[in-house]
Amino acid sequence: MKGRVRDDRWGELMRSAMAGNAADYRLLLAEVSRVLRQTIRTAVARSGQGNADVEDIVQETLLAVHLKRDTWNPELPFGPWLNAIARYKTIDALRRRGLRRHVDIDVVADALPSDEGDAMATHDLDRLLLAMDDRERTIVRGISVEGRSATSMATELGMTEGAVRVALHRALQKLARFSRRGDA
Repeated sequence: MKGRVRDDRWGELMRSAMAGNAADYRLLLAEVSRVLRQTIRTAVARSGQGNADVEDIVQETLLAVHLKRDTWNPELPFGPWLNAIARYKTIDALRRRGLRRHVDIDVVADALPSDEGDAMATHDLDRLLLAMDDRERTIVRGISVEGRSATSMATELGMTEGAVRVALHRALQKLARFSRRGDA
């Protein structure tokens, strides 16, 4: 309930700020920055990085809130909109920092599938793909198996990228249903 009350308050402050109340806008940014600092500090720590960039990410987030404030829908809660901006700014900062995870192959070698397991998985996938029409099969194989982009598949099939993404989503749902029921 506490988060809901804060979100309602932030929403009221943002609506007032959008109507031109500079004092409410300063108050909103001050309240939000305290919460953002803690949230971003937690996210950065979880990623295994130090806290050196936390303040930069907070400032980038506040700047994005300022620049994109007209994209917030006053009919919707303010908190989720703010959290989305903070999340993406944190991810962007971690990517710029070159966050990479290194896992020693010897540590996970026993967990990797064997060639026999790969062959069985390939056979199962082929069986499932036979239950699909040609276009669905081409899209699933191209994107999910071969790792091609939706853009290249769209060009190859004469479709829009959005249509390819929708077709992929529907095909994967169909695959999941077939797999659960064992229909393929």
